[in-house]
Amino acid sequence: MNTSTIVASKLTAFSEGVLSAVGLPAADARLVADSLVRADLWGHQSHGVMRLSWYVARIRAGVVHAVTRPELIVDAGAVAVLDGRDGVGQVIAAGAAQEAIRRAKAHGIGAVAVRNSNHFGTAAYFTRLTTPEGCIGLLTTNASPAMAPWGGRKKTVGNNPWSVAAPAGSHSPMVLDIANTVVARGKVFLARQKGLPIPTGWAINAAGEPTTDPAEALAGIILPMGEHKGYAISVALDVLSGVLTGSAFGTGVHGPYQIDHRGGCGHLMIALNIEAFLPLTEFNIRMERLIDELKSVPLAKGFDEVFYPGEIEARNEERSLREGLHLPEQTLADLAKLARETDREALLPF
Repeated sequence: MNTSTIVASKLTAFSEGVLSAVGLPAADARLVADSLVRADLWGHQSHGVMRLSWYVARIRAGVVHAVTRPELIVDAGAVAVLDGRDGVGQVIAAGAAQEAIRRAKAHGIGAVAVRNSNHFGTAAYFTRLTTPEGCIGLLTTNASPAMAPWGGRKKTVGNNPWSVAAPAGSHSPMVLDIANTVVARGKVFLARQKGLPIPTGWAINAAGEPTTDPAEALAGIILPMGEHKGYAISVALDVLSGVLTGSAFGTGVHGPYQIDHRGGCGHLMIALNIEAFLPLTEFNIRMERLIDELKSVPLAKGFDEVFYPGEIEARNEERSLREGLHLPEQTLADLAKLARETDREALLPF
């Protein structure tokens, strides 16, 4: 593990510079860079700048268009359908979030279906966009196959992440962001980068046997959370993200680490205008009461504190902004290589 400290703002500026070098407009490069570094700040290095080289490779291969030009296919009051036209996933998702918020302000709810998009990093980045606007955000996406149907032995089902974010009064937003596998596949990639084994129970190898080798896990099958329940949730979310949106689904979706296929990702972004249901001040008071109730229970053995969803990430961000970030050596090597390839070595933050 790297022992040097990296300033988040400099890491963002470097990432922005690399993305601009491969053709992203300035505002889009800034958005994508911020989304990646924000994941690192939250403590989710599996979705941070580790992925920058993957995105660059897909843009250079032509399967992702550097300039994102989404098209509005359906414009029907509270409902919209956007065709991302193979643009940058983060840019498309952020546009869908803003569109959903706008429609929620007018109709109480806004639902934006997205087709022909790409991997967008961490879903929480986009649901959190709704909370300063007095909305609750729900985002679903599908992903390339990572697990088998329950009882099967061939990858056909994505981990299909989803996120819910809500304002929480005087607290940081309450945020759920999970994949439906035992663990996000990015964490297996991260373990491989660090040269570490993965825990038993995360995956099976190609022969169907339990493995702690991240390379074997990536070549094999990541296991669903909650056994059949995680599988069923993933399939349901593919209905919302892929089938309903008119995008690819199942084995038709391809991941950010593949450079020879269009992504085909679909998303469903929903915003709920809280004021359409009850006064925002009342909602915030009720959220504070809920959090107080969660945090006031007696502690189980081995625990020092109860956290509400999203609280750990908020604390991590505050600490990392103050103390700096530490990235794996392999990630640093990948970033240095990108700097050389894009003539951005002067921006390297380490």
